[in-house]
Amino acid sequence: MATGFRRSLFPAALSTKNAVMGMVVVDDIEMYYESRGSGPALVMIGGLGIEMSELDTLIAPLSTRFRVVAFDNRGAGRSSKPRGPYSIEQMAGDVAALMDRLDLPCAHVFGISMGGRIALALALAHPERADRLVLVSTGPRAGGARWLVRLGMLVSDLPLLRGPHRQPRYALKAQFDATSRFDCSQRLGEIDQPTLILHGSSGHVAPVALAEQMHARIPNSRLVLFEGGHLFTFSTQQEGFVALVGAFLTSSR
Repeated sequence: MATGFRRSLFPAALSTKNAVMGMVVVDDIEMYYESRGSGPALVMIGGLGIEMSELDTLIAPLSTRFRVVAFDNRGAGRSSKPRGPYSIEQMAGDVAALMDRLDLPCAHVFGISMGGRIALALALAHPERADRLVLVSTGPRAGGARWLVRLGMLVSDLPLLRGPHRQPRYALKAQFDATSRFDCSQRLGEIDQPTLILHGSSGHVAPVALAEQMHARIPNSRLVLFEGGHLFTFSTQQEGFVALVGAFLTSSR
């Protein structure tokens, strides 16, 4: 979940200086993306209802060390918003196709919430495309207080809380149904990429038990808990969070 109260939780977009941006045709949709910075490639995948401009407070500091490729998932932001159904596997295919268009055979992959499940699906379907994984506020399946997600979906449709590129309700529902159906719990042992799992200790949308399950079943994984709930990444702990991600992605295996 990343919908609901979004205008107050996510600051205005930061500078996009030196960014490469545009639309590319990916499968049956047009996908909006931006590439910022230089260095090892880091693909960032947002969560339910999120458009990439709302992740600028993470993209900006990470782009000082990495080439950060961020984009709007199908159904959100400036990307196409076809009628559903969608699937997490389909959205992982979108990511792989975008990487092809950008000539990125392999990259680190960072996923938040629903984006974490897309990252897992990408690593399972195309293991050669994912170097290291960073999984934030997510799990191998949906869990926890689903009513909070539904409430966030309702609140996010209020005029003052809409992003600059409004997401139609049918597209938000298609994303919600996709993330609700997905479950790769039994395949976590197949993931052999070094994996960093970052989770809020008091999360209700994605309970800590899901993060602990990933850590127990992904062989080469590390779990770090932060104070806070589902959106802890945008709290006062953000500087430490970014530093931890950077250190993990640049450390020797």
